[in-house]
Amino acid sequence: MIYPFNAHEALKIAISIEENGLKFYVDAAKRFAPSPASVVFDRLAHEEEGHKAHFQAMLDALPKDDAPTAFDPDNEMDQYLKMMAGLHIFQQDPDKVDKLLAGIKGEKEAIELAIAFEKDSVMFFVQLKEASAEMSDKISVDRLIAEEARHLRILAREYNKLFGSDK
Repeated sequence: MIYPFNAHEALKIAISIEENGLKFYVDAAKRFAPSPASVVFDRLAHEEEGHKAHFQAMLDALPKDDAPTAFDPDNEMDQYLKMMAGLHIFQQDPDKVDKLLAGIKGEKEAIELAIAFEKDSVMFFVQLKEASAEMSDKISVDRLIAEEARHLRILAREYNKLFGSDK
């Protein structure tokens, strides 16, 4: 049986990931202010807001009838994206973000968690790109992957500046 890949659902997951990343960065910036890390968290929060808007625009551009946007012969891509979302460090539960942040003892752990978040996001978005049928969507997601990879570089630079490279 052929199952349609549902881009609506995948983009909703991507939006949720960005919302939870935004929440984490806003809360972490407040918690560790004033500090160099809080400045970085503020900056990344602003950028996550833009990523969320970008995914929302992609979702809004899809046909409203939930029609399949690509075929997933063995339902593998749909299952894989759902699994990747379920393993994402911030998943789709905003309460988990609060719990993770509450358990953090300092800026070092906060930056390490942010790095894990960005890595998970890159992995998920790479798979979302693979599942996209339209070249314009692939290009859009590619741009966001590059942004998330840039976030990783920013966080790594901040981590090294504050704590050395002894990760």
